[in-house]
Amino acid sequence: MTLTEEERELAHLVRQFADEVVAPRSYEADRTKTLPLDVVAAMGEMGLFGLPFPEEYGGQGGDYMALCLAIEALARVDQSIAITLEAAVSLGAMPVFRFGTEEQKRELLPSLLAGEALAGFGLTEPEAGSDAGATRTTARRDGDEWVLDGAKQFITNSGTEITRFVTVTAVTGEHEGRKRISTIIVPSGTPGFEVGPAYDKVGWHASDTHPLSFAGARVPAANLLGEEGRGFANFLHILDEGRIAIAALSTGAAEGCLEAAVDYARQRTVFGEALSTRQSVQFTIARMQQRLHIARLAWQHAARLRDAGRPFKTEAAIAKLTASDAAMDNARDATQIFGGNGFMNEYPVARHYRDSKILEIGEGTSEVQLLVIARALGIA
Repeated sequence: MTLTEEERELAHLVRQFADEVVAPRSYEADRTKTLPLDVVAAMGEMGLFGLPFPEEYGGQGGDYMALCLAIEALARVDQSIAITLEAAVSLGAMPVFRFGTEEQKRELLPSLLAGEALAGFGLTEPEAGSDAGATRTTARRDGDEWVLDGAKQFITNSGTEITRFVTVTAVTGEHEGRKRISTIIVPSGTPGFEVGPAYDKVGWHASDTHPLSFAGARVPAANLLGEEGRGFANFLHILDEGRIAIAALSTGAAEGCLEAAVDYARQRTVFGEALSTRQSVQFTIARMQQRLHIARLAWQHAARLRDAGRPFKTEAAIAKLTASDAAMDNARDATQIFGGNGFMNEYPVARHYRDSKILEIGEGTSEVQLLVIARALGIA
């Protein structure tokens, strides 16, 4: 798919930043399980967090294609940094931009779009993942306040030093026997709102992820985000967009594995010959390139549809399914090519191998993507 000159320049700029700033920090950040906030600040100075937002709120006036190009370029060297950007925009700022009041937008967006603050989105619960309708967290109205009780888990960007708030889905009543789910903004430091210890994850070690709990947490009634009872429907729209971004992230991971495999196969000698001279290795790497190419076409097509205001739900699901498979398959093949070195965390392919599995799970599992596609075909 053809990119504009401006898009190519952006991709090149972020790729250069990833190579020169992000990559040298990736191993240590992964080892210590620490999100480098100075790198986040540098990304903010570049305008990455504001790419798809209007200038009137501090954004860059770009589109979703621009954001996803940046995410792909970052994920090539560090998925933790890439998901920090993806979640900050798709799950942190975008709900406010899409559904917030003008007052909420002007109060909250500028610091988020500058990368000076982060926000999380509290959807997943111990009993409510893909089945978000099983939400148990509640919010009851008490005068001019909402009172929240419940728990969330696996919430990205929820416990950093610069996390400003989380947007939480909560049951606010019932209608015709069905739960009315709304979204409510809960500022960091709200009494009764606690951020649990960071998870000990398989991958994405430098990404900030925590469980959250609410015990009589009170926030102003004005913190309702969007129309009451529309929280679940609104989130589904946000999730469709997020799947394109996760597909771009997956594509970047697949490319990082491909590049590492090519370089290693050329340099590594076995029985006096470069590993790259073996046809089995050549075919494996060719398959990796095939997966990367198809994944990139898929997410860019979905992004173009989204930016053109056309339906993109099915295409986003196809892109997310295709690209996450490509990331996982390329990580596995690259690790195999590296042999014993591929099992050492100092090599990027080892981190990609650990990191990529979540791409088949987060923001809708592969099974959910298949269900979305089947429904579009009228067979589910």
